[in-house]
Amino acid sequence: MKRRNGPLFWVGMTILSLIFIGPLLLVLLTAFKSQSESRTVPPTYFPSQPSLRAFDVLFFQDAASPVMRWFLNSLMAATLHALLVLVVCSLAGYALARMEFRFKNVIFTAIILTLFVPGFIFLMPNFLLLDKLGWLDQIWALVVPGAAGAFGVFFMRQFFQGLPKEFEESARLDGAGPFRTWWSIVLPNARPALVTLGVLSYLTNWNDFIWPIYVLFSPERLTLPAGLSRLQGAYTIDYPVVMAGAMLAAIPVLALYVFVQRYVIEGVASSGVKG
Repeated sequence: MKRRNGPLFWVGMTILSLIFIGPLLLVLLTAFKSQSESRTVPPTYFPSQPSLRAFDVLFFQDAASPVMRWFLNSLMAATLHALLVLVVCSLAGYALARMEFRFKNVIFTAIILTLFVPGFIFLMPNFLLLDKLGWLDQIWALVVPGAAGAFGVFFMRQFFQGLPKEFEESARLDGAGPFRTWWSIVLPNARPALVTLGVLSYLTNWNDFIWPIYVLFSPERLTLPAGLSRLQGAYTIDYPVVMAGAMLAAIPVLALYVFVQRYVIEGVASSGVKG
């Protein structure tokens, strides 16, 4: 295998790194600027007099914006949603990959077709359903919708189809039923796919902006992305405070990527389209 250590390779990697890291650095540095310096033209990249004023305003001075409460709301909603997605989609994916029943291919085709439907079409039906259940302005309004998403079912089904059937056949010979086989044999061998789907579901829920505003009415129940929009005034924007809030929202995402990137790469590589 040819080593890609030529100068053009490293120049390209440096440019790509700056493209992806540059905006994060700009957000971080702006959070330490004064409000007047953040509005200077032409803009400055590094703060001339670094200050923690934005973080003081964000966490201690603005009582109308409970940022830490929004942070905990997002953390709980994203975690519960990711766990529910893993349970529902792994069960559905296993059934579609291994079990035989009538109209299985029709059901799978219908699930795939929903991937081509714009998500905004489901806003009103989901809202009415949550209203009937009494879940509006509750955390369950963020956790349950989307738990049986078409992508998750498809992703797990494709991964399960690539697993050897011998382990499952041995379990059945030992008297294990479908649920016990799924729990004891299939899931332990599907760790890369589960981690990948869990991370994608977590990030989707964490970054969601429209749906929380749509179903949450109390300021203290908002999630972080929806709550941060309140930091923008009608006629002026305190850019350092907004950027400090953006950094707070980015910390869990970056930490999650650092710890699970190996599993995500392995899961995506192992879940190619099969059969």
